[in-house]
Amino acid sequence: MYNYIQHYINGQWVDSTGNETIDVINPATEEKIGEISSGTKEDLDKAVQAARDAFPAFSQTTKEERADLLDRIADEYEKRKDQFIEVIMAELGSPVTFTTNVQYQMGLNHFRTAAKLVRDFDFTENRENSFIQKDAIGVAGLITPWNFPTNQASTKLASAFAAGSTVVLKPSTETPFAAVLLKEVFEAAGVPKGVFNLVNGTGSTIGNGISSHPDIDFVSFTGSGGVGTKIMENAAQDIKKVSLELGGKSPIVVLDDADVDYAAKTAISHIAGNTGQVCTAGTRALVPKSMHDDFIQAIKKYLPEYPVGDPKDESTFTGPQVSEDQWNTVQDYIQKGIDSEATLVAGGTGKPEGLETGYYSKLTVFTNVKPEDTIAQEEIFGPVLSVITYNDLDEAIEIANGTIYGLAGYVVGNDPDALTKTAKSLRSGRIVVNNEQADFTAPFGGFDQSGIGREWGDYGIEEFLEPKTIVGLP
Repeated sequence: MYNYIQHYINGQWVDSTGNETIDVINPATEEKIGEISSGTKEDLDKAVQAARDAFPAFSQTTKEERADLLDRIADEYEKRKDQFIEVIMAELGSPVTFTTNVQYQMGLNHFRTAAKLVRDFDFTENRENSFIQKDAIGVAGLITPWNFPTNQASTKLASAFAAGSTVVLKPSTETPFAAVLLKEVFEAAGVPKGVFNLVNGTGSTIGNGISSHPDIDFVSFTGSGGVGTKIMENAAQDIKKVSLELGGKSPIVVLDDADVDYAAKTAISHIAGNTGQVCTAGTRALVPKSMHDDFIQAIKKYLPEYPVGDPKDESTFTGPQVSEDQWNTVQDYIQKGIDSEATLVAGGTGKPEGLETGYYSKLTVFTNVKPEDTIAQEEIFGPVLSVITYNDLDEAIEIANGTIYGLAGYVVGNDPDALTKTAKSLRSGRIVVNNEQADFTAPFGGFDQSGIGREWGDYGIEEFLEPKTIVGLP
């Protein structure tokens, strides 16, 4: 059992001023694995004050000192690899192979990348008769989601530390224990007291409290659009800076010269990886009409290679949904697809055979989906793929851009001109061509209702800085 009914404030665990707790459930077993304190406004006030008190000294450290700190953090993070994998498997239900190669590794990559970039980062600039100085923004409130417990927290924390900002972190109530492990990493690495503070609790109390707190200067949030809207409303009361990484309904544009098997495997991997609980997941496969039948046959052929099952089994590719609520949401969307004129190719409602315990969904594929259908427009956050056909590339681009989102996009094919045209025409923050590996130095964020601001690399560091112009220095 993981029991953390205190908050980490000013370098120590402190009792909550409230008595309520929140159970944490293993989604693969439906059993309680621990509990956390449900924080109060008073708990948050203490954490913010600790961060406020630590800010003057930490913001004046040199970039070399902060780079060394980030390297020590990365070293300590690596020492706890097995612990991170165990915790993320238990609280998220993420399969062991995916947890090892993606969940754990992405968190490490952000700390290593920030350490490298901040050493060469220009915090000052001379321009004509102006001197520009980039100052740490102040106290940052970080609100992170459950689907990537280390990645989302680490990219925000690494950027904040690189910039010289102090933080208060509120992790998701579904996956809070990875954040506790990060606290242990920071303690061992020598993060000064008050620079990192951890307050668990509900979004209604701690999340709203962060976004409306007068002594928090910046809010960085990853999650749903509805919550993002509320955060902006709260932050507007005192003109607080906000960065939001929200939902997505990303297209995979399959060009007419693409290898059908490769394209089908690419599409399946997007709904199977992390059980489709990925904001950047390519959940709309846009396929030429002439390729449609072969593509569907390839989907049916390769689906068995992405088995749903026990996260502890190394052969498992897809685990459970994070919670019963999320499972019910996914089931509702699958039913909406069935009730529409779309054709169910694979999967459907209910749990996979033999997996009655645990919040497991079937890998589900619909074809003959219209671009305006609900399952093609709304973020499902589960293992559901919509296959949409197109006549020519211009139509494919129009369909791809035809949602309220713009977080990511994918292009599969061979012709360099068509690849380039498509990638440059998609209205999304990150475009991946032929499954190219992620660049952790490049900006991550979305267009339209997928958010504002950017994370990762030097763009992420910039979010935690405020430029100051000084004119007329001698």
